[in-house]
Amino acid sequence: MYGYVRPHRRALVAGGALSLLTGVTGLALPLVVRALIVDLGQHRSVTMLLLLMTALVVANAALGAVGGYLLRRTAESVVLTARRRLVDRMLGLTISALDRTEPGDLMSRVTSDTTLLRDVTTDSLVGLITGGLTLIATLVLMSLMDLVLFGVTVGVFSLAGLVIGVVVPRIGRAARRAQDSVGVMGAALERMLGAFRTVKASGAEHREGRRIHAAAQDAWRADIRAAKWQAIAGNTAGLAIQCAFISVLAAGGARVASGAIGVGTLVAFLLYVFYLMSPIQQVVAAASQYQVGAAAVARIQEAERLPVEPSAHPGSPARTVAGEAPAAVVFEQVRFRYRPELPEVHHGVSFSLPPRGMTAFVGPSGAGKTTVFSLIERFYEPDAGRILLDGRDLRDWPIAELRAVIGYVEQDAPVLSGSLRENLLLGAPDATGEQVSDVLRVTRLTGLVSRLPEGLDTAVGHRGTRLSGGERQRVAIARALLRRPRLLLLDEATSQLDALNEAALRETVAEAALMTTVLVVAHRLSTVTMADRIIVMDAGRVKAAGTHAELVASDPLYAELAATQFLASVDTPAA
Repeated sequence: MYGYVRPHRRALVAGGALSLLTGVTGLALPLVVRALIVDLGQHRSVTMLLLLMTALVVANAALGAVGGYLLRRTAESVVLTARRRLVDRMLGLTISALDRTEPGDLMSRVTSDTTLLRDVTTDSLVGLITGGLTLIATLVLMSLMDLVLFGVTVGVFSLAGLVIGVVVPRIGRAARRAQDSVGVMGAALERMLGAFRTVKASGAEHREGRRIHAAAQDAWRADIRAAKWQAIAGNTAGLAIQCAFISVLAAGGARVASGAIGVGTLVAFLLYVFYLMSPIQQVVAAASQYQVGAAAVARIQEAERLPVEPSAHPGSPARTVAGEAPAAVVFEQVRFRYRPELPEVHHGVSFSLPPRGMTAFVGPSGAGKTTVFSLIERFYEPDAGRILLDGRDLRDWPIAELRAVIGYVEQDAPVLSGSLRENLLLGAPDATGEQVSDVLRVTRLTGLVSRLPEGLDTAVGHRGTRLSGGERQRVAIARALLRRPRLLLLDEATSQLDALNEAALRETVAEAALMTTVLVVAHRLSTVTMADRIIVMDAGRVKAAGTHAELVASDPLYAELAATQFLASVDTPAA
């Protein structure tokens, strides 16, 4: 926890000091009361003592207010720091690490778990210190007043301490289970909302609702258990105060009757017993809150231990690469599997692509075509072999510099929530208005922009739901082209386009291939036949490479694909 608090330690110390001063003013009150009773008994003036009591009460309230505000402000700053750190960590995660986790659970760690740090900062860290010191100071003053009554008080509180010591660890275990259940619930919600139309179309609302309700029920049970143990701890402290008061009143009355102490001492001692209630409850609450906070910190640190990409610096801009030559790509005996327990996806993939021109990857589903693009982007690292870009091993490229030279259009062409302009400028925030207009023209988005109520500033909805599938695909392509990449990766980039828009975009891709290196995963004849070279993949291996005419004549797999899958009507001179 100190790691999160350290940047704000000065403000935390200042708030703690004010809390201690608040406690000092409270401790002084019983002493003034004792002096007041003595002076009243001797018929002396008590004006100054009354003024002193008033000043102490006002100071107590003022110091408490300022200290409380400072501590709360510091606690909120701790939460902000933790959230920023955790978000930066998540932005740097490897794709393989994200594949093994639930996004909804990660979101709960950023939101609900970090929120718990607020109470840990004020109630646990500061409360334990200030409450503990105030408790010690109070007990010291009580021992100076009367050792017999002090012994009675300590005996009662010792019995309560044994009970609280047994209960507090149980709070931590229940809190961890509750927070884990909240993470499960977040994952279930994200699962449902991420495929909301599919859920509705499948009539699965009730089944998905039961899944989320079950997670919410588990969180409720764990929270109830934590609340039960916290109630036992808190009420044990309150019961100890009442028992101590009764015991001190009985023993103190006997000592007053015997003349061992005066009435003023007994009244002051009883005030101290009442005063003990606040620091004791503060210490008990701190111990309880520490257990909850420790569970939250453990979950946050689990997320912070997830592997990140090498040299990943979220938020730092990539260097500008406009005007550089097209990139050359080489795969040398690349072997890869997504996880150790899964079979290999690539079994020694090798090919060499010169700079400039268009290369199409074809093959049956599961051949490993999309994986080629994921490895080039360094979303994953190969298990063996090398991948070279311009003769340089990808492992030697800084991540930001590598991705700055690549434009990538994914298979499902994701669009982010926000405006159309924000989506277009996602990879090129410094693009000029003229560049944006050019890209809109070549991707045939100009008509769409003119129809939108707010033009480029129109919100596209969650995951682009206000756009059609073809429009989302064209937005993704425009976003990639706006980066002016040296290497353009298109994974089924025209699958949702109509014939007219596909023809226009095919011309755009062909034009881009004259200036940069274009790699395409394709199934359509129109895309494949325009490629300068074609690589045929099957079961994680490169089976053949060549032009369309060469492969139809020489490779049986390609000829079969050409005849059955994407070449329904083929005009091939070589055939």
